[in-house]
Amino acid sequence: MTAEIPSVLSSPLNRRTFEISRLVRTAGYAGVVIALLVAAATFFILMGLTPIAPTQTVVLTVLIVNGALALFLVLIIGWEIATLVMARRRRRAAARLHIRIVALFSIVAATPAILVAVVASVTLDRGLDNWFSTNTRAIVDNSASIAQAFINQQVDLLDRDVTGLRLELQKARSLLIDDPDRYQQFLATNAHARSLPGAFLVQSDGSVIAEARIGSQGQFPPPPPSAIARAEAEPSQPALITPGSTNMVGAVAKLNGYDDVYLYALRPITPEVLRQVAMAGENVAQYRALEATRFGIQLAFGILYLGVALVVLLAAIWLGISFANGLVSPIRRLIDAAKQVSAGNLAVRVPSKRSEGDLGSLSETFNTMTAQLREQREELLSANEQIDSRRRFTEAVLSGVTAGVIGIDGEGRITIANRTAMRMLNINKGSIENRPITEILPELGPVIAAALKGDRPEHRDQILIQAANRERTINVRVTTEGSSDRAHGYVITLDDITDLVSAQRSSAWADVARRIAHEIKNPLTPIQLSAERLRRKFGRTVQDDREIFEQCTDTIIRQVGDIGRMVDEFSSFARMPKPTIERQNLADPIREAVFLLEVAHPEITFALDLPETPLLGDFDNRLMSQAFTNIVKNGTEAIAALPAEQKTDARITVSARMEDNWIVVDVIDSGIGLPSENRHRLLEPYMTTREKGTGLGLAIVTKIIADHGGRVELMDSPEVEKGGHGAMVRVRLPAAPAARPDPAGSEAEATMAG
Repeated sequence: MTAEIPSVLSSPLNRRTFEISRLVRTAGYAGVVIALLVAAATFFILMGLTPIAPTQTVVLTVLIVNGALALFLVLIIGWEIATLVMARRRRRAAARLHIRIVALFSIVAATPAILVAVVASVTLDRGLDNWFSTNTRAIVDNSASIAQAFINQQVDLLDRDVTGLRLELQKARSLLIDDPDRYQQFLATNAHARSLPGAFLVQSDGSVIAEARIGSQGQFPPPPPSAIARAEAEPSQPALITPGSTNMVGAVAKLNGYDDVYLYALRPITPEVLRQVAMAGENVAQYRALEATRFGIQLAFGILYLGVALVVLLAAIWLGISFANGLVSPIRRLIDAAKQVSAGNLAVRVPSKRSEGDLGSLSETFNTMTAQLREQREELLSANEQIDSRRRFTEAVLSGVTAGVIGIDGEGRITIANRTAMRMLNINKGSIENRPITEILPELGPVIAAALKGDRPEHRDQILIQAANRERTINVRVTTEGSSDRAHGYVITLDDITDLVSAQRSSAWADVARRIAHEIKNPLTPIQLSAERLRRKFGRTVQDDREIFEQCTDTIIRQVGDIGRMVDEFSSFARMPKPTIERQNLADPIREAVFLLEVAHPEITFALDLPETPLLGDFDNRLMSQAFTNIVKNGTEAIAALPAEQKTDARITVSARMEDNWIVVDVIDSGIGLPSENRHRLLEPYMTTREKGTGLGLAIVTKIIADHGGRVELMDSPEVEKGGHGAMVRVRLPAAPAARPDPAGSEAEATMAG
């Protein structure tokens, strides 16, 4: 049995680690030998002791080879150092010995290498100082400064001449309009007086209004747009133009009193002077390039010296690490085995050698210990496998039920919850474990308190909770789990009956509406006809209390009309037609609804924000128009219910957008807003906050939207967070080509937010 147990080196992980270590060690020895040979060759080449001249190409090649070898040694040493640092941090055996040996070799190798690099750098710097003295640098710089000073002098003279000419032209502004030819002569005279071969009046687009050319200077370059922009930005100062590709200096000055007119003047400079200036600049550039090359030479030789020193240093460090590895190899095998044991691999064996002495005995003791631990673990795993099999079966059963199931201990802390419960409460698994159930769901407090008393094995109740911005109706059943003497825990079953209650309530109200409409509508017509007949027959003969007679008959007719409209709403809700589905642009019924209400309520500001692209979906255009007209109409009624002092900014905003595969429409009003409690009940029949409302408007809207596979959400207006008031109705409808649920079987899904 012992022969079947793998050793440290026989396991795939450790065998691979051993092979990597052996490969790294072999590569390290080869790299050290090659690096030392290359370092010696580099030294001989730089000293001129070989037929190979230290040209730029040779130096660069040697630098790359030394750098590559240094990088190779750094990678190998880094691998060893990483292992060493990890061992040191974990306070494992032989880690301190490793560090001491590596540190000793590093100090011994680094000291002479650093001294050689410093001495070489100082010697090279002193040799180059004679080539780049301060006096030489000053002479070169002064030659360029003198040449540039002449150019600056010409620019200053042109600046003064342009300033004077501008003043003269500003005085003669009217002459440009009255007598352009005379103005042209005036411009030429003043330009000639100031020795300006070219003077032009230009506009900001570069077009020439007037010009004065003296002598034969050929073609003058147009004014640069940047100069005109600078003259416009600083009208008091001319914008100067230094010589570029031409041998001229120029200036642009804005003429005050003129409409978008600028003075553009030019003066030539002798080409020989410009060539001298350019030559001086080139000389300075060459000198500075040489001066910069000085640093490059110093840097190149410094890098080479550093590379040689680094190679020697890394070689010494590697030899120290290799020597340390030979000392601590037996302890390292024990450390590797201990790591595998800590990771759960109890089948590991540490190979022992008699030449290792006490460390070999320690390895044999370690092997005996791991064999005993392995036998004990196999017994525990067998028992745990049975327990785990039962647990998986229980979890599979819980995950398949539609009801939410939560397990709690005797203190009311959550021990387990299935996916349905977490989805119902809108929470994740990590946030509920070992937390009191009353902290997650305070509404369960009375039910849990009754269950903890232990007077009966099962408790049932119905609660209302807020989940996913909706008020949900939940059936709760708490079952006691435990032995006959005491309870060990409880199982809570949560059944969401919100949709069932809503559907039953809507069905009942639809039946009530149908009966009311049938019973009330029949006598309405005779009542209205009788009142009209009384008014026609006796309206002229009644002399006493004629006004009261007219008022009573009008009241009867008007109230009969109101009752008739209410009966029509009952009938509409009770017999909602099935939608005729066609591919439509939802923007059309939205615009129609807003237009109708905007005409009827000019005192309200309507804002419509629709995207340019069509909002395509499968809708019944008539029902969609009815739904959005009802929503916008509710907004106007909410604004009308405001006190007079709060109607200063009556506004209704209707916006639509695409979100994934849904069309989202928001209708925001600045009315009185929605109640915070039982807000979702407003979507049910006969629930209203208005005094004369029937409570069927939003119920019809909800039914229409549900028949189209959408849902309605009631929210506060964004202005509520800023201290304002108002409500927002959000409608979500599937966009084409999303599948639409069966209208006959779909139910409205309404959510309530904050």
